[in-house]
Amino acid sequence: MARKNNKEPDHKKINTEGVMGLHGSTTEQAISETLEINYMPYAMSVIVSRALPEIDGFKPSHRKLLYTMYKMGLLSGARTKSANIVGQTMHLNPHGDAAIYETMVRLTRGNETLLHPFVDSKGNFGKVYSRDMAYAAARYTEAKLDKFCAELFRDIDFDTVDMVDNYDATTKEPTLLPTTFPNVLVTANQGIAVSMASNICSFNLREVCMTAIARMKNPDCDLLETLPGPDFSTGGELLYDEAATREVYATGRGSFKLRAVWRYVKEGNLIEITQIPYTTATEVIMDKVAELIKAGKIREIADMRDETDLGGLKLTIDLKRGVDPEKLMAKLFRLTTLQDSFPCNFNVLIAGMPRVMGVGEILEEWTAWRTDCVRRRLYFQIHKKEERLHLLKGLERILLDIDKAIAIIRNTELEDEVVPNLMIGFGIDQVQADFVAEIRLRNINREYILKQTKSIAELEEEIAGLRQTLDSPKKLRDLLIRELTQVAEKYGQPRRTKILYDTLELEAEAEEPDTPDYPVTVFVSKEGYLKKITEKSLRGSADQKFKEGDSLAFSQESSNRGEILVFTDKFQCYKSRLSEFEDGKASALGEYLPQKLGFDPGENVIQVVLPGDYQGFVLFFFENGKAAKVPLSAYETKTNRKKLTGAYSDKSPLRAALALTEDTQVAVFTTDGRAAVFSTAQLLPKTTRATQGVAVVTLKKKATVELAAPLEESGLANPARYRIKTLPAAGAVLKPEDAPDRQLKLDV
Repeated sequence: MARKNNKEPDHKKINTEGVMGLHGSTTEQAISETLEINYMPYAMSVIVSRALPEIDGFKPSHRKLLYTMYKMGLLSGARTKSANIVGQTMHLNPHGDAAIYETMVRLTRGNETLLHPFVDSKGNFGKVYSRDMAYAAARYTEAKLDKFCAELFRDIDFDTVDMVDNYDATTKEPTLLPTTFPNVLVTANQGIAVSMASNICSFNLREVCMTAIARMKNPDCDLLETLPGPDFSTGGELLYDEAATREVYATGRGSFKLRAVWRYVKEGNLIEITQIPYTTATEVIMDKVAELIKAGKIREIADMRDETDLGGLKLTIDLKRGVDPEKLMAKLFRLTTLQDSFPCNFNVLIAGMPRVMGVGEILEEWTAWRTDCVRRRLYFQIHKKEERLHLLKGLERILLDIDKAIAIIRNTELEDEVVPNLMIGFGIDQVQADFVAEIRLRNINREYILKQTKSIAELEEEIAGLRQTLDSPKKLRDLLIRELTQVAEKYGQPRRTKILYDTLELEAEAEEPDTPDYPVTVFVSKEGYLKKITEKSLRGSADQKFKEGDSLAFSQESSNRGEILVFTDKFQCYKSRLSEFEDGKASALGEYLPQKLGFDPGENVIQVVLPGDYQGFVLFFFENGKAAKVPLSAYETKTNRKKLTGAYSDKSPLRAALALTEDTQVAVFTTDGRAAVFSTAQLLPKTTRATQGVAVVTLKKKATVELAAPLEESGLANPARYRIKTLPAAGAVLKPEDAPDRQLKLDV
């Protein structure tokens, strides 16, 4: 098939030869239009209707399954075959029986994925801690809703949530489930959408309820007091890190470090592992240990086997004679997933929009949503009671003259005229007249009517009470607190994941035996590219290649086992070993630090430091004229933490960070054309990384610190003119011959 012309096609268009136009010709379509028409609806559907949980803590697939089971009467009834449940769920979920059953497996008690399972199961549903243990087919297993699900459906019949048509408009389903507790934080959830994902860890139900209550009473409360950390169904130990925990609670991003639970059995000279991190599986651990033994990195193990049975998980390690179990476990924690991290990404759909939120913000959104549910419940209850009250007041009118009512009915010739005649005879409306007309003949007596109308005063009192609650934010809050307290008392469980607060980190070996150590030279460009070059390669070619517009920021000699600290403009410090970077060449661009180290979006490099043996200090200069002297040892960690939050003060933007092994002369330049030279010995070192420092230069109005550099690199021809004896000082106006090179810092 010939093209329309011989010209090269526009790079912004594609030729869709599979789409025939009129008379058999081909058509061209802009690629942006093709993506918008064909891909964007799919992407939006995955984000909004499949992969991400909503404020009730469920994805659509979970909600459809649980609601179907509720409508089947499985909250109070006996178990039924899983295949029956799957078939019924297909009325709401058209994605196929396999996908529905997999969803149900994860919600079951037998699978042990959730702290509070929603499905009471019978049969083999696999295990969350096993990669290879397959669950039985749906025709062999049975299930019903767990009693815990009563908290999901308690208010479902009180118009608390919107009901919408299913995919073929033959029945209705809820848009959300009116959970009486913050299920979004209690139930672990993971989802991968298009261009975004969600990974929410589980927290202890009682702790979450108490935290929600504390936040209602005081929005500025410290969440750590009632919510010390996540709680996982597989147990394990949580290595407590207050800074990392606060970061997750504030931003919804970060990670928690988990460790397996083990014990040493002296009689058999063996180690038994009874709980593992939620993020791994027994087969993964055993495969890695076998790989390490084969590679000769672990020689202390005689045998390892999986002894998991009906009693629960158990991995057994037979030790060789004379092996120290503590040291072996320290090595295994470092080399295997017996110690692992749970990465958090609290991405939740709020009113159809994905939002990454911290724990406090999630609780705030849940409280607002739950308050709306309770309001709708109160409106529904008031409406139903008012309807009943209205009927009883019509019945009360009949009490005045029962014989008259009987006469009207008896003397009315046409059935359709009974209600109108009652309306005229007693001054009641059609609804009341219908109610009276439907009363059985045996009940048209004074005793029955008096019994019924006695509840009028009680109904009026109940309606008034409901209206008072509805109109009072305090009473609404107290009602939510009371419900949360009831849930915590009824369903709360002790923590499964133990929190280790003051644990001494098990000493890891300084380096793996196969990590070679040799001299290297590190080159860092102003745009954040790093090259690690060996002496041999450097002798072959000393001319460094950089991207257009980029240039060398600094170079320093080090060793392959050395560490690197990268300070960013988001008050964070990223740590890495130089051995994790590939040996490069002068002719290569190097590795881009933000990508290599996993920077957050919009995060940029401020300074790169090679700490060596962590002797010396880092000197931070801030825009507001202050400087902080922090020992390098404050950034030394015994664990392989890749990111340190709160690396320096966030009170003012950072302008320079200088790593110095000893005190020296430093030059500071301000935006109003002044400079000051002083000795770093005048500054006292601070014990905390986030110290605000002390003022070193006095700034004029609207002036800020522009940059700082060691005196020998400052470009000052006459440093004595700018030297100051006491801090702070304004310095002196720069002379033309002292104008420094303004690119002394990483310009990224």
